[in-house]
Amino acid sequence: MSTVTAEPAPSSAPPGPSARPSRLRRSWEKHWYAWAMVLPVVIVLAVLIFYPLIRGIWISFTNLTEANQAAEICTRSITGGEVCAENPNKWEFVGLDNYVRVLTGEVGEFWQWTGTTLIWTVVCVACHFGLGLGLASMLNRPMRARGLYRVLLVLPWAVPAFVSAFAWKFIFNERFGLANALLSAVGIDPVSWFSDRWTALFTAIVTNVWLGVPFMMVALLGGMQTIPGELYEAAEIDGASAWQRFKNITLPGLRPVSMTVVLLGTIWTFNMFPIIFLVTEGQPAGQSEILVTGAFRAAFEGIRNYSLASTYGVLILSILLVFSVFYRRALRKQGEVW
Repeated sequence: MSTVTAEPAPSSAPPGPSARPSRLRRSWEKHWYAWAMVLPVVIVLAVLIFYPLIRGIWISFTNLTEANQAAEICTRSITGGEVCAENPNKWEFVGLDNYVRVLTGEVGEFWQWTGTTLIWTVVCVACHFGLGLGLASMLNRPMRARGLYRVLLVLPWAVPAFVSAFAWKFIFNERFGLANALLSAVGIDPVSWFSDRWTALFTAIVTNVWLGVPFMMVALLGGMQTIPGELYEAAEIDGASAWQRFKNITLPGLRPVSMTVVLLGTIWTFNMFPIIFLVTEGQPAGQSEILVTGAFRAAFEGIRNYSLASTYGVLILSILLVFSVFYRRALRKQGEVW
């Protein structure tokens, strides 16, 4: 009687990690050209953004200033040479001390600047969106010389910001400005625009609205032109008024575009340095300063306090990150994918 020996069944155990390349390696082997194209951008971002960001965060935990940044202090001797000695006040790591001093008001005017920044941002973005929406609605209708109007309304956006800032500063000049000349022509006393916090802030808001409305108008006009015309025709046949068509078709159709441009406009306006710095110059007595101009003055005026300026920078970034997170959550609750 013959005996049949059964062959052992093949093992069903999964292959070891060395049997197949990792996901990252497979991606590199398949898309190496894409990685090669992206690499220069990553290097540029690392040099221009990530390294300064990490460096700034680190400096905010130190007491680095212009006075204590050097490890040695050198003076010239009678013979013309230099005598160097160790700096007794060399900068050092201080932890959260800068943040405590800023948030408690021991140094700077953080809370006043924050309030001014919020007022400045909310008013500017609201004016940008409202005026941009109105102009976009006007230019979306058939009219004569529509192309010419579009070009003229985009011109402020094409002019460099510092040129517009100087032009508007001259317009609001107390003695020679056009604004006071018009007030005098109608019997109103001239206004000293930069001697009061609110009038100074008003001049900056007017300048920024002049610069920002064209971008908002172009973005919203592009969004309006993507809305199918059949929706308006059907609503008109059903007897919907112009306001009902705008409310129930235009505004919902613009929601993806408007949400994005409002976020971008908020971030840009929050960090809009040249308008405040060139138009109001922080007058009167720093009352029209915003956070970014305050950080600039800490870093470049007087004894340069690099650690304090870095602390302001980190706080500004934190405020914008928190706003972006909550803004994104609000969009998700409304069903927007972003």
